[in-house]
Amino acid sequence: MSVNLDEKDLHKLIVIGDRILIKPKVPQSKTKSGLYLPPGVSENEKVMIGYVLKVGPGYPIPSVNDTDEPWKNRTDEPKYVPLQPKEGDQAVYMQNSAIEIEFNKEKYIVVPQSAILLLLRDDGLFE
Repeated sequence: MSVNLDEKDLHKLIVIGDRILIKPKVPQSKTKSGLYLPPGVSENEKVMIGYVLKVGPGYPIPSVNDTDEPWKNRTDEPKYVPLQPKEGDQAVYMQNSAIEIEFNKEKYIVVPQSAILLLLRDDGLFE
């Protein structure tokens, strides 16, 4: 499934809940031995690699009303359990849980946190 969005600024995208926006890594066009792969071979892979661009707020926590503690300030703002991925991480994710979107003629992937198998975080990568 693919969705096309016509917008110029990636910063206007808001990721919801436990979803993660990933820029897929460019697949290899050659094998290690030098054979060229036809287009579409990487699309049949069950596991893919990409870079985390945006992360949703996390899993919502239901609000608790403390009626026996009236001195506490009550707010209606939702609270979330944060997600493990952070922007800039390299993620290995399952392709069958991914939704592909096209934004500014580039392909991006939206996956739930449960579809991510592992993360590679290099804090010095973007410094």
